[in-house]
Amino acid sequence: MRDLYSVLGVKRDAGAEEIKAAWRTKAKSVHPDQNREDPNANQRFAEIGRAYEVLKDPKKRNLYDQQRSKVEALEREKTIMQQREAAREAAERAKVAKANAERIMAELAKAEAEKARTEKVAQATAQAAQAAAQAAQAAAQAAQQAKAGQTAGAAGAQTSAQGKAGPAGETPEDMVSRIFGDTPEAAAAAETLKRETEGKAEKTDKTEKGETPDAATAAAPKPTSIFAPVELISSLVRRIRGVQPPPEKAPELAIEVSVTIDDLLAQKSVPVTVADGRELRVPLEGGVSEGHVVRLKGQGHKLPNMARGDVAATIRVQKNDKFSVDGFDIRTVLPITLENAVLGCETQVETPSGPVDITIPAWSNSDQVIRLDDQGLHDDAGGRGALLVELRVKLWEKPDDKVTDLMRVMREGLFL
Repeated sequence: MRDLYSVLGVKRDAGAEEIKAAWRTKAKSVHPDQNREDPNANQRFAEIGRAYEVLKDPKKRNLYDQQRSKVEALEREKTIMQQREAAREAAERAKVAKANAERIMAELAKAEAEKARTEKVAQATAQAAQAAAQAAQAAAQAAQQAKAGQTAGAAGAQTSAQGKAGPAGETPEDMVSRIFGDTPEAAAAAETLKRETEGKAEKTDKTEKGETPDAATAAAPKPTSIFAPVELISSLVRRIRGVQPPPEKAPELAIEVSVTIDDLLAQKSVPVTVADGRELRVPLEGGVSEGHVVRLKGQGHKLPNMARGDVAATIRVQKNDKFSVDGFDIRTVLPITLENAVLGCETQVETPSGPVDITIPAWSNSDQVIRLDDQGLHDDAGGRGALLVELRVKLWEKPDDKVTDLMRVMREGLFL
């Protein structure tokens, strides 16, 4: 309802004479006889009359002022509450954004650490390969010396020394420490290397005791002990590196997608542009309505050493002058005249797909809802929601004397 003072165009502290003069001026300017081509002239003239009826009576005016003050106070309080709620929501959004930023930074730091670890293992692998090549070269030299006819004692001593030590007289422990560094993994690798080397040496000694001290046969098993550290080092490298876990997924990208009711009915995909400038297509399959979230796999954030994240698209239905969405149902308002509300009628109602015939029952009230099944949005069960038609009883554009007299008789009774 409009402010009565604004209808007459006066201030709130205007006197009775000023209000009366304003009413006369307004009534003359908007009188239906002076504005025959204006279809709203009767309505404006009646509005000015109602405003004057209230403001010319001191009691009614005082009561109206009190009610108006209460309404304005409630509106101010509502505005303050809305501002507080908006501030709270903004603080919550900032808190969530900060948490997401901290999470992303932690994930980046973790990815960098994993990258450094991978580079370190790769370097260790390269050093192990170099050591294996050196051991192979030493084995080749030992074989040439044995072929040249060295004595069994000299060949055995040389082969044993080559089996237990690396280049420049290194022991197995020193070799693993030089390759992998002084780390717990290196210590464990050196211990394993020592046990397996000693086991092979003991087995070789037992074999030699059961054989004749022939120079050729004594020298034959020795080259095998040279290649054992090479195979062992390769095995230890594989143990230290282990199986690399799959990369972690980047955080989810949350966006909102504005769609129309026609888009939801057509079940087509709609385009949306994300922050990095990429254009994605969001499918609107059955079961999608206001507030639903559609996930796009592997189309979100792309961060180093992390699997690409997903996109969470929240559906927002655009406002429409004729229709609104309620779950999978579509709501609309159908104005009807007083005589059709009392007597009932057959008429048509507009739907997003075109006009549909509808039956108005007799004695229908305003706010009464007529349900038309299978005229709504597609749901997740393969069906469709309903079209909810809300009736609104309206009067004629111009007053009717017969209807006015009838209503007066019904309210006040018939006097003879």
